[in-house]
Amino acid sequence: MTNTLPTLRTPAELRAKVRAWQAAGKRVAFVPTMGALHAGHLALVTKGLTLADVVVASIFVNPKQFGPNEDLARYPRDEAGDAVKLAGAGCSLLYAPDVATMYPPGFASFVRVGGLPDLLCGRVRPGHFDGVATVVAKLLSAAQADAAVFGEKDWQQLAIVKRMAVDLDIGTEIHGCAIVRDDDGLALSSRNAYLSADERSRALALPQALQATRQAILNGMPVAAALAAGERTVKSAGFVRLDYLELVDGETLHSLGTPAPGARLMVAGVIGTTRLIDNIALH
Repeated sequence: MTNTLPTLRTPAELRAKVRAWQAAGKRVAFVPTMGALHAGHLALVTKGLTLADVVVASIFVNPKQFGPNEDLARYPRDEAGDAVKLAGAGCSLLYAPDVATMYPPGFASFVRVGGLPDLLCGRVRPGHFDGVATVVAKLLSAAQADAAVFGEKDWQQLAIVKRMAVDLDIGTEIHGCAIVRDDDGLALSSRNAYLSADERSRALALPQALQATRQAILNGMPVAAALAAGERTVKSAGFVRLDYLELVDGETLHSLGTPAPGARLMVAGVIGTTRLIDNIALH
């Protein structure tokens, strides 16, 4: 497997390359990832190509967004294989800095978006979204691309990045890309690789609970009752923990007791040792 995708390692190199493209009249889209790429990531590149002339992707497993008991050490890594996939999807450049480049000695600055990180996943992963906001701010600053694309599976992350981009006057347009699912409905995730065959089968309870809960609400069932039924579906499938199943405002992420425009159903739970998330629009 040969990596023919040009790869840069420092912010200065990346910024110079993007500026050269822009000076030549080309729009540049940026796709930040943590690697272990699947079809969902490649869909971000495809979306980027609809927004710009060239796409730059980054691979950086960000230690600042992992808690002390999370899976930083075992998070899957395959830069060479990922580069081949990116090149095949039409990506023009890979940015792959190391930890020392991103967080050099003396690094002491962090980005926090008020309110949003304290909800949903933030309740069980304290500090996670501060790490996300910080690394995304650094990546967007280094790239200075015209547009950036994030997956909608991580809806809370997307909402936080959008808020940060507005608040900090970041000139990059932030775009979401629809969730890519396997044929059976499970949302693609790098962490799906952790699942045993049995856990993979039982993980289908997440998208199934979302679909059933949505239909129940649209059919007139009270939101609380529909959510309770969905929770039973997830727990009966053998999830060891259900962190939340909530109907929320898609922008503020505040819980909703009644259906509203822009509402989304959000779910997160742990099966075996793997934590999975998913979401769908109510309408």
